[in-house]
Amino acid sequence: MSMSKRKRPGNIDLRRTTVLIDFDNTITISDVLDDIIKRFSVSNKWVDIEEAWSTGKIGSRECLKGQLSLVSVSKARLTKFLFHVKLDPFFVRLISFLREQGVPVVIASDNFSFIIKIILKNNGITGLKVHANTLKFSKKGLTAAFTKKNRICPRCGNCKHFHLLQYRSGNNIIAYVGDGLSDVCPAEHSDLVFAKAALLAKFRKNNKTCVPFNDLGDVYRTFTNGDFNDRKTKNCTEERAAHRNRTAQIRG
Repeated sequence: MSMSKRKRPGNIDLRRTTVLIDFDNTITISDVLDDIIKRFSVSNKWVDIEEAWSTGKIGSRECLKGQLSLVSVSKARLTKFLFHVKLDPFFVRLISFLREQGVPVVIASDNFSFIIKIILKNNGITGLKVHANTLKFSKKGLTAAFTKKNRICPRCGNCKHFHLLQYRSGNNIIAYVGDGLSDVCPAEHSDLVFAKAALLAKFRKNNKTCVPFNDLGDVYRTFTNGDFNDRKTKNCTEERAAHRNRTAQIRG
C-alpha cells in the first residue's frame, strides 16, 4: 500500500499540523555531539561539565562553551568523522509520509547547524528547515554562537520554544518528537508529544500526556495508522493561556 493511501489519524488534522523533531538520539541513533566531545576532547574535564548540566547546576549554553573549549579537531577531520553517523532507519520513511500529507517537518536542536546539515547531506536528505546553534572554527579551536538563546532562561543554547512559536498560529497543531532535557520546554507547549528517554521520564514524573516511542518506527506507525486517542493527544489550551506572559517576553 502506498503511503499516500494510508489512513490518516482520525482526530489529528494533518492539514493543520507541523512536526518539530529533535536531532541527537532522535533522528540519529546516538548523541552525535556527545560522540564528538568524547572523541576529540583533550581531557576528561568534559565529564564534570556534563554532570553539572545533567543535574541542573548549569544550562546547556555554559555546558557547550566549556566542553567545546576542550575539543581539538579541524573542520576537515570533523567532516570526515560525521560521514559515519547513522540515522534512525525510519526517519526517511517518516518525513516522506509527512511530506506527502503536506505536513511541514522542522528540526530543532541544541546541536550545531554545521554538523546537522552535513549529516543530512551524507544521507541524501534535503529541504528540511534546521534550527540549531552556530559552530565557528579557528586556529584556537571550536566556539559556539547562540543566536536564538532565550534572554530570560539560561537552560538551553538554542531556545526550541522560540522556534515553536514561529509555527504556532490560529488553531494549528504542533507535534513534537524528542528525547532529552532540552526537549522538555517545547514539548510542554506542543499539542502532541512523542517522548523517550529523559523527556519521557520527565513527562511521566509530572503526569503529563505523551506517546512513548522507542524509535522513529513507532512514530511513523502512529501517524500512518492513525493510532491517536484522547489518552495520547495532549490539549494545551489551558497551558498556552497560563504561559501567555512568558511567551510575550520570549518573542520580545
